[in-house]
Amino acid sequence: MMQVGMLWFDDSAQRDLAIKIERAVRHYETKYGMTPTTCYVHPSMLLSDSQDRIGLDIRANNMVLPNHFWLGISDEKQAKKRPAA
Repeated sequence: MMQVGMLWFDDSAQRDLAIKIERAVRHYETKYGMTPTTCYVHPSMLLSDSQDRIGLDIRANNMVLPNHFWLGISDEKQAKKRPAA
């Protein structure tokens, strides 16, 4: 799970899910200087092949509204980067 992330909104009917997420990832990288590892979307938006096309861990979450994308670095990824005490 993520505690902190960036919320992105894109309701364009002309773009598919992968393009919407790729645009959000580019904005995240520009704004924060790092690449997100996880994107939460509403379950109704989840497509089975999107994760392979984007290279991002895409997860369904009922708390995320349709056409919204919550991007960030998952806590699991952060824990792996921290040195052991």
